[in-house]
Amino acid sequence: MAAMPVVMTVEELRDYLAKEFPQAYAPGKPNKIISVGPGTAVVHFTASERHLRPGGTVSGPTLMGLADGAIYVAILAAIGPVALAVTTSFTCNFLSKPAPGDLACDVKILKLGKRLVVAEASIHGVNDTEPCAHVVATYSIPPR
Repeated sequence: MAAMPVVMTVEELRDYLAKEFPQAYAPGKPNKIISVGPGTAVVHFTASERHLRPGGTVSGPTLMGLADGAIYVAILAAIGPVALAVTTSFTCNFLSKPAPGDLACDVKILKLGKRLVVAEASIHGVNDTEPCAHVVATYSIPPR
């Protein structure tokens, strides 16, 4: 696959998402865009007590939301500010029980087409090497 350009920088993504999704990306919110590259992104998330399920582990919906948002960041970095790019397929494998605290989601775009994007994401504690979740997702890109 040919190298993907980086159309939006980290700073541009932060500004855009803080405006479009202030509940998740505004300053002081739990999602933090760390880096973007050709077909990649890294997003950190701070899981607090409200993100836990009984037993003290981070909930599945929280992990899925982190992956969904991080993949969206990678897509926007590659294609620009297309607000209506939407998830059409999402598969999450939970591999271990993550503790509350700082999580990292590493994204790689596997295929960037005109209408569909396929990506994978791996979530792990920022100080852990083993993933706690693995996601494969497809997004639909509206006609431009």
